[in-house]
Amino acid sequence: MSEYFSVTQDKKALEIAIDLYEKIQKYSYDSINSGYLEAFTRDWQPIEDLRLSEKDANEKKTMNTHLHIVEGYANLYKVWKNEPLRKIIIELLGTIEKYFINTETGHLRLFFDENWVEKKDVVSYGHDIEAAWLLLQCAKISEDSTLISHFKKYAIQIADATKEGIDTDGGLWYEYDPKTQELMAEKHWWPQAELMIGYFTAWQLSGKQNYLDIVFKNWDFTKKYIIDKENGEWFWGVHEDYSTMKKDKAGFWKCPYHNSRACIELIHRI
Repeated sequence: MSEYFSVTQDKKALEIAIDLYEKIQKYSYDSINSGYLEAFTRDWQPIEDLRLSEKDANEKKTMNTHLHIVEGYANLYKVWKNEPLRKIIIELLGTIEKYFINTETGHLRLFFDENWVEKKDVVSYGHDIEAAWLLLQCAKISEDSTLISHFKKYAIQIADATKEGIDTDGGLWYEYDPKTQELMAEKHWWPQAELMIGYFTAWQLSGKQNYLDIVFKNWDFTKKYIIDKENGEWFWGVHEDYSTMKKDKAGFWKCPYHNSRACIELIHRI
C-alpha cells in the first residue's frame, strides 16, 4: 500500500498502510519482551498453530516475520515521515541485531519462543544473504548512524558466512542442518536472487572483487538452470543433478517477488 501510494499519491492507500501498521503495533507487538508475535486468528486472538508452512517450527517469534515487518515499516516511512514510526524501526532493528544475528557464526537464528529462548534450527542460506542487504537498507532509511555502521559490518560478515553454501557452479544451496550435518541439496530460485543483491552490496561496501565474482558466477548459473527461456519466469529450482524441480511456477509460495526485486535492485545499483 505504501508503494502504491508512492506511485499514485492515492491517500486511501496511505491510510490503509498506516492502519495496518497501527494494527500490527496494537496486536502483534510484545510490549513485555519486545519483538512481534507470529500469528493470530482473524480477530487477533491466540492461535495454536503459528506456522506459515509445514516445514516451519511452531514458534511465536521468527526471523522471517521480523525481517519483513521492518521491510514494510521502512517502506512506509519513505512516504510517511512519522517520527514515532522511525523510532519503532530503530527499536526493531536493535531487536533483530540482539536476537537474530549470530555474531559468532555470521548466520541468522530463525526461531524463538515469546521469551526469546532460541529453538535451534537449520542454517537458511537464502534468508542469511537476504537479511544482509535488506537490513542495511532499512537502517539507511531510519537515518540512524549507529545502526547504519553496525549493519554495514553485518552485511559483510553474513556474506562471508554464506559462502559455505555456494556450490562450485555458483549456485546457492537451500539450507544446512547442523544437527545432522546434512545439506538440503536443492537450489531454489529465490536464494539465487537474494545472493546477487547481497554480494553486490558486499562489493559496494568493501570494493573487493571476489564478492563481484560471486555475483557474476551466480548469474551465469541462474541463466543456465533457473530462468525458463521457453515459457518465461523462473523455475522453482533444480535438484543436485540439475533436474528441474516440478513445483509451481507461480502459487502460494512463489511469485515474481524475489527475482524481479533482485533485477530492479541490481539495475539501480549498477
